[in-house]
Amino acid sequence: MSEILGSVSFGLHSIMAERTVVVVAYEHAELLDIACITTPLMMANMNGPLEVPYRTLVVTPGGLPAVCGSGLTLAADGALEHVPTPVDTVIVSGGTGHERAAESMLVRDHVRRLAGTARRTASVCTGATILAAADLLDGRRATTHWQFAARLARRHPEVVVDPDPIFIRDGAISTAAGVTSALDLTLAFIEEDHGAELARTVSRYLVTYLQRPGSQSQMSIHTAAPATDNAVVRRVTEHVASDLAAPADAAALADVAGVSVRHLGRVFAAEVGTTPAQYVRGVRLEAAAHLLEETPEPLATIARRCGFRSAEVMRQAFVRQYGTTPSAYRSRARPRVARR
Repeated sequence: MSEILGSVSFGLHSIMAERTVVVVAYEHAELLDIACITTPLMMANMNGPLEVPYRTLVVTPGGLPAVCGSGLTLAADGALEHVPTPVDTVIVSGGTGHERAAESMLVRDHVRRLAGTARRTASVCTGATILAAADLLDGRRATTHWQFAARLARRHPEVVVDPDPIFIRDGAISTAAGVTSALDLTLAFIEEDHGAELARTVSRYLVTYLQRPGSQSQMSIHTAAPATDNAVVRRVTEHVASDLAAPADAAALADVAGVSVRHLGRVFAAEVGTTPAQYVRGVRLEAAAHLLEETPEPLATIARRCGFRSAEVMRQAFVRQYGTTPSAYRSRARPRVARR
């Protein structure tokens, strides 16, 4: 296999005849970042025929094999510095080696060179650090893995860092959040290039039941429950999760916790980083999103089950949080769900 990978030609004719996607890797890149790009594109080709198929090239500085963060060694299709332009898409992977890669003049210069002629440029996870170092995110809104967002904002104040969405598209530049959000971004690219039906087909083959919109939050009630030993917070969060439709105004939650409304607000600010009302709204919206994905229940029923006064109140909150309506979210996530 390494011999085959090493023999890939960078001929200009083949690059122009196919939709060439260049994936930039480096020492200690994240293998899952890369696979979440290359595998969907391969499956898109398999489910063609496509008028312009994808040609995916994984390149590294010098064309050298890269030891990924997992310890596995990834063979490169060629050298980053030898890729001729133009290319269709360039995507920079993330990984624990992102800061060292961002310090490399070779990496910065050639990512900038490729981006200068590419139809679109993107990063996955901490690959945003490299795009920022290459001055490609100046004045743009961008995201990265939530754990590294504050660091990116400090080091590159010219970048408008938003740690919440799973991916952001700002003109020809896209940035995706942590690891598997590369899958969501790649599916969005496939939909843009070849239509929603192919993107859904690829999603089904990957057994990923949901193609999430970029505006969806990186956090969820399943992955971001407050990590705290504070008894007040635990009582409130357990109460909210056990009955989404129960009264959850400040007075009701304070009564559950056995503290004053003011004290409850102070505890949530210190332990959770948000207000009780914002926490409750986030939990209810996350639950509503899952019901929209997995059930054909009418919107009014979902709203009632999740604690919203009406379907319209849920719709307004959904648009503010996810940038789309519940109906549009359901249509995108579960095209086969029966609508009533």
